[in-house]
Amino acid sequence: MREEFVRLILERLDRDGKKIAADFNAEKEVKTKYAVIDDLLPAEIAAKFAPAFPPLEEMRLMKSIRETKRTSKSLDKFDPLLSDITFAFQDERIVKRVCEITAIKDAVGDPHLYAGGLSAMARGHFLQPHIDNSHDGERKNYRVLNLLYYVSPDWKAENGGNLELWDDKVTKPVEIPSIFNRLVLMSTNAKSWHSVNQVNADSVRYCVSNYYFSPHSPNGYETFHVTYFAARPEQKLRRIATKIDSELRTLLRKLKKEGFGKRDVFEVEAVPKSER
Repeated sequence: MREEFVRLILERLDRDGKKIAADFNAEKEVKTKYAVIDDLLPAEIAAKFAPAFPPLEEMRLMKSIRETKRTSKSLDKFDPLLSDITFAFQDERIVKRVCEITAIKDAVGDPHLYAGGLSAMARGHFLQPHIDNSHDGERKNYRVLNLLYYVSPDWKAENGGNLELWDDKVTKPVEIPSIFNRLVLMSTNAKSWHSVNQVNADSVRYCVSNYYFSPHSPNGYETFHVTYFAARPEQKLRRIATKIDSELRTLLRKLKKEGFGKRDVFEVEAVPKSER
């Protein structure tokens, strides 16, 4: 199915490429560039992804003052549909077309899913305002673009679990509901603060995440940081705590480039040769 997904996504990007490019580069309330692409795939195909997600308990629980969510990169253990749709976005043809639309230079994909994979968020789950880590796992290329594909049927804005893009001082967000079959292209740089507000429904918000990298800094200068968290404006004490936490984690990564924990990546060797 992967080749079919690539074909359908390319058709969608080709059909509305000029409009998507205009949306991505249009001046907005926040400095982060983004474009929303609704009805990415035929609805009957997109409806197959959520039921293919594993049970929550089979996904990794990320829980701290920064976030509560479930994630997984163990795509070889799940329904092949999930691997196919995830890696469709990593196909060289898709990477090339997306970068033509967004005017990002020399971008490459993330075949080991250093930054991508599956995520699921249930009632009470959230992701605090943050800036994504600046580089790939080898610290060779800068992260430049997030591709967030939402696949929960009948998801409503009032359910929460929606993407928020913030101004530089993290005081006021633009909310982008995580509705079914919606792809969001979002630039990443040293000021692209974003979050996911708390899920307040009994449904689960499913997302397929992919990221692109480039040797060119999106900031126009060299920099390095880990995922840098803040907190919501009303959480003043938590904002202090997350700042200290982020500064400390950045310092530790500068001291030890590969980090101190086991690297969570997708093992390419697990992909059958016929699918590479």
